[in-house]
Amino acid sequence: MNGEVVKACTVLAVQADGQEITTIEGLAPKGMLHPVQQAFWECHGLQCGFCTPGVILSTVALLNETPNPDDEQIRHALEGNICRCTGYHNIILSVQDASRRMRNGEQPSPIHAAS
Repeated sequence: MNGEVVKACTVLAVQADGQEITTIEGLAPKGMLHPVQQAFWECHGLQCGFCTPGVILSTVALLNETPNPDDEQIRHALEGNICRCTGYHNIILSVQDASRRMRNGEQPSPIHAAS
């Protein structure tokens, strides 16, 4: 909300009224993947799908503030996102890859190019 990561379950509708809200669907134009989404796809950082949107949006917020985070900064930024499917190894690799992509100015890519 307004460029900050918030948990939807803790924000009342009245608080969100008139605010800029970005969801996982709004990161890239239709049919495209944001560099963070592309990195998670290619580095196998995707899990069951329940926590993935929150992890990806937290990653976008982190990389907007800290373009080249170290492992500790990545882990701290993601500590509010609990995933029971993984040990986070591929998620960390995905964030590192997304960091590289964004620093290199990578633009959204077509979804079909993700395979």
